[in-house]
Amino acid sequence: RYFLVGSNPAETKYRVLKIDRTEPRDLVIIDDKHVYTQQEVRELLGRLDLGNRTKMGQKGSSGLSRAVSAFGIVGFVRFLEGYYIVLITKRRKMADIGGHAIYKIEDTNMIYIPNDSVRVSHPDEARYLRIFQNVDLSSNFYFSYSYDLSHSLQYNLTVLRMPLEILKTETTQTRQESFDIFEDEGLSTQGGSGVFGICSKPYEKYVWNAKLLEAVRTAVHRDWLLYIIHGFCGQSKLLIYGRPIYVTLIARRSSKFAGTRFLKRGSNSEGDVANEVETEQILYDASVMSFSAGSYSSYVQVRGSVPLYWSQDISTMMPKPPITLDQADPYAHVAALHFDQMLQRFGSPIIILNLVKEREKRKHERILSEELVAAVTYLNQFLPPEHAIIYIPWDMAKYTKSKLCNVLDRLNVIAESVVKKTGFFVNRPDSYCSILRPDEKWNELGGCVVSTGRLQTGVLRTNCVDCLDRTNTAQFMVGKCALAYQLYSLGLIDKPNLQFDTDAVRLFEELYEDHGDTLSLQYGGSQLVHRVKTYRKIAPWTQHSKDIMQTLSRYYSNAFSDADRQDSINLFLGVFKPAEGKPHLWELPTDFYLHHKNTLSLSQTRPSYTYWWTTGVLKHLPLPFDEVTCAENRRKLTVKKFHKYEEEIDIHNEFFRPYELSSFDETFCLAMTNSTRDFMPKNVGIDPSPFTVRKPDETGKSVLGNKNNREEAVLQRKTAASAPPPPSEEAVSSSSEDDSGTDKEDEGAVSQRSTPVKVTDTGDNTKITENVVQSTKDVYGVNLSDIPSEDDLAIYARFVQLGQSQHKQDKASQQFCSKHPLDKVINLIPISSFSQDNIYEVQPPRADWKSIEIFHAHIQAGRGNMQPLGRDDFLMYREYIRNRYM
Repeated sequence: RYFLVGSNPAETKYRVLKIDRTEPRDLVIIDDKHVYTQQEVRELLGRLDLGNRTKMGQKGSSGLSRAVSAFGIVGFVRFLEGYYIVLITKRRKMADIGGHAIYKIEDTNMIYIPNDSVRVSHPDEARYLRIFQNVDLSSNFYFSYSYDLSHSLQYNLTVLRMPLEILKTETTQTRQESFDIFEDEGLSTQGGSGVFGICSKPYEKYVWNAKLLEAVRTAVHRDWLLYIIHGFCGQSKLLIYGRPIYVTLIARRSSKFAGTRFLKRGSNSEGDVANEVETEQILYDASVMSFSAGSYSSYVQVRGSVPLYWSQDISTMMPKPPITLDQADPYAHVAALHFDQMLQRFGSPIIILNLVKEREKRKHERILSEELVAAVTYLNQFLPPEHAIIYIPWDMAKYTKSKLCNVLDRLNVIAESVVKKTGFFVNRPDSYCSILRPDEKWNELGGCVVSTGRLQTGVLRTNCVDCLDRTNTAQFMVGKCALAYQLYSLGLIDKPNLQFDTDAVRLFEELYEDHGDTLSLQYGGSQLVHRVKTYRKIAPWTQHSKDIMQTLSRYYSNAFSDADRQDSINLFLGVFKPAEGKPHLWELPTDFYLHHKNTLSLSQTRPSYTYWWTTGVLKHLPLPFDEVTCAENRRKLTVKKFHKYEEEIDIHNEFFRPYELSSFDETFCLAMTNSTRDFMPKNVGIDPSPFTVRKPDETGKSVLGNKNNREEAVLQRKTAASAPPPPSEEAVSSSSEDDSGTDKEDEGAVSQRSTPVKVTDTGDNTKITENVVQSTKDVYGVNLSDIPSEDDLAIYARFVQLGQSQHKQDKASQQFCSKHPLDKVINLIPISSFSQDNIYEVQPPRADWKSIEIFHAHIQAGRGNMQPLGRDDFLMYREYIRNRYM
C-alpha cells in the first residue's frame, strides 16, 4: 500500500489516504474521514512501521519508508496499464490576494501505483507516458489552497456571502455539538462562537485537472482536491508615497477546445472557442490584508477566437493559410451557445471588439467579420434592446498604417466607452471625497451599485484572428482605463485618468507584456511580435529584428511542433482516453470528432432558433445568472461551520506563519516588481508620485540591467517628443501578428523613433558619452541664486543674533561652576521659558497605573510568583481547551 499523509499548513491536523497497490488496473483509494492530531498520526505511522517489518526486533529493516514529499495532488491518470499519481513536488509563490497565497507549479512527480508483482506490461504504455509528460506542468500552471482561482474576485466576495445571512438566522441559537467539560459550571455555550465557511464548486471551464480528479472526486474528502488553472499570474507593487498597492493580473485559459494556433480555430459544437482566456486585474491596498476590512477592486475582460465554424489549412506550408468556413450556420447556433455562456457568467452588456481587417486586396480576414456581423444581428433581434450584444468593428491594422491617426488614442476612446458601460467591481462604497467633489466621468459609470460597493455587469470580448498581438494591446488600453477608475474608487488619485510615461503605467505595461508573451507562447509558439511600444511608434530600431525572429519562431512552431503539443493537450485533458481495441492517439488522422460531440451522437433536444438563451438568464440581467441567489446556485455551495478560534480560518497565522521558520523574502514578497525601485528615477529631488509623467529616458529600469543587456537598455532610451517622424510608418503592421509574416510593402522598413546614442565598447563595459556634471536643478530640484537678497541676509543676521543672545552667560560664573574642561566649549543647556520637552531635551512619557501593574506582574511571573487566575482568564482557558481537544 501507499499511505498519503496530508496536513494543514500549521501541521496540527492530518488526514490519511490508503491506496491499494495490488490492483493491476483499478484505482482503490480508502479515505478514513478521520482528522488526526500530530501525535496520533505519529503513533499510526509507528504502528504501520512496526507491523510491516520483515523481522520483528530488527530496527534497520523498516517496513515503512517515505517515497516522496509533495505539496498537493494534481490527479490520477491511467493509459493502458495501471494508474499513476501526479504530485506537486516544487512550488513558488507568485501572488498574494488578501492573505491567500497563489503558487506556481515548479516541478511534479509521476508515480506508478500498482506493484511490480501484479503489473501487466503493454508495449505502448511508455509512448503514452511520454506524450502525457509533454504537457509541462512547470510552465504556467497555478493553484491555491484557500482561494478559488477558477472564479473572479467579484464572484468570490459577493456570491459566497449571500447564503451566510440566512444561515446565521437559522443556527444562531443552536447548541454546540461537542461535549462541553465546563457544562456543569453553568457557563453559557450558546451562540457567538460559530463561523460559517463556504466552499464553492469550481468553474470547470478553467480547471485543467478536472478529468484527472474525476476518479477520486466522490471517494475522498474535498480537502484533498486541488484545482489548477493554466495561463498567467503576475503581481507588482505600486508604492504611492509609501502606501503599498498590489496590482495583480490573472489569466485563466479555457480547458474546453484547447490547443495550438492553426489546429484549433473558431468554435466547437458546444460553443467553446479556441484560445479563450479570461483576464482579471485585481487592485488592493496591501496595508490591510483581510477581505472584510480591506479595499479590493477587480476588472475582467475576455479574449477568444471568432465563434464560428472556421479553420485554416496548414498543409500548404503558407505563411498565411486561407481561411475557410467549414459549416454553414444560418441560425448562429454556435455563436448562440457561446454568448449564452457569457451572459450566465458576466451578465449584460456583452461588448464585442472585433479587430480583424476590413479592407484587403485579397479577401482573407474579412470573411470572419461578415459572418460575425450576420450572427450578432440575428441573435440581437430576439434579445431585449437594453441587453443587446454590442458590436464594435475596428480595423486596427489600417489605423496602424495610417500616418494621420494615433492607434492608442482611438483605442483609449473605445476603452472609455466600454468601461463606462460595464463598470467594475469594488468591495467598498464610494468614498466621501468623490461625493464631495464628483467627477463627470465617474457619474456616467455603468455597472451595478449596491450597498457594499459596485459590481461589474457585462464584459468586453476582444478578438482578432489569432487573439495575440493586436488583442493584447487593445486589452492593455482597456485595462489601463479601468485601472484609473479602480485607483480613483479607492481614493488614491483625484481624477480617473492615467497618463503614459508614468511609473504606474510603465509598471502596468510591463505586467501586460509578460501576460501577452506567456499567452502567445502557449497558443502561438512564440512571444508577442508587436507590443505596446510598437503601436506607440517609439520602439527602438533593434525591435524590428526581434519581431522577425519571433515571426520565424512562430512559423517553425506552427509547422513542426504544434501537432505533438496538440496530442499532449488532448491526452492531458482527457479528450482522448486510450483503450484496448481502439486506434491509438498517434494513429488518428484528425481530432475533429473528439472536440465536436455532435459528430458522435445526435442531440435528443433540438435548440430553439429564437429563445437561444438558458431559462432564467434574462430575468436577472444585467446581473450574471451565476451570481444571483437561487436554488440552482445554492446547490453549488458547500457550507461548513467552524469555531471562531480554529486555525483554518485564522488569516494572520495562515499568512505570517509564526509557528515555522520563514524568510522575509517569501513572507513580504521583496522580489516582486516595485514601482519605486524599478521605475522611479534615481535622481534626488524627483517627485516620488507614480502618477507623475517622466521623460522617456527617466526610468529606474536603465540602471538595473547586467553587463549583457546594458547596451540594450541604453538603446531603449527614447525621446518620442523630439525625435523626427519615421519615413514609413507602415513598418508597424499588425498583419504579421496574425498571419505569420509581414506584408510585402512592409519589408525593410525600420522605425526611426529612437534617439541616436553614442556607445563605445571597451571589453565588457559599455560607456555612455554624456555630460557628467549635473546642474543644481537636476540634483536638488531648485536653482540656487548667486547672491542672496538683502531681506534674506537681514533675516539670517537676526537669526544668528537671537541664537547668540539665547546662550549668552557670564563667563566668570562659568569658570567657577565648571567641573569639566569641555564645559567651556560645549554647553547645550537652553536658557528659555520652554519646558524640558524641546529640541535639546525630551521628557519621557508617563506610564499609567494599568501599564505599571502589568509590568510588575510580568516581573513577578519571571521570578516564579504567579497571581491567582480571574474569571476572564478561566473563560479564555476554557475556550482554548475546547478548540484544542474537543
